[in-house]
Amino acid sequence: MSGLARAPGALKSVDYEVFGRVQGVCFRMLAASAASSELEHLNAQYTEEEARKLGVVGWVKNTSKGTVTGQVQGPEEKVNAMKSWLTKVGSPSSRIDRTNFSNEKEISKLDFSGFSTRY
Repeated sequence: MSGLARAPGALKSVDYEVFGRVQGVCFRMLAASAASSELEHLNAQYTEEEARKLGVVGWVKNTSKGTVTGQVQGPEEKVNAMKSWLTKVGSPSSRIDRTNFSNEKEISKLDFSGFSTRY
């Protein structure tokens, strides 16, 4: 076996940006707060539920240019599953035109303990 082979369960980190109709349509996870609208809270549940279901951690944020950006970390196979969801599925009301991934790398430990929304 090559010394370059990845260990089973290797941790991975990747940044993402999702383009299309992805804001205000249940795409990002939103922390429940008095300042958030009910629609945003309901919409945000889809990404949060998917991240929890897959067992990944990280964050998500709406940008001023109408995209959704964030970072996902976890075991490689789970991060790859979340990448697929961010590319092909999203929330029921979203329209994903494309998803860009960057800074994909193996990491030695997770930087987050859960999945959260940044403002």
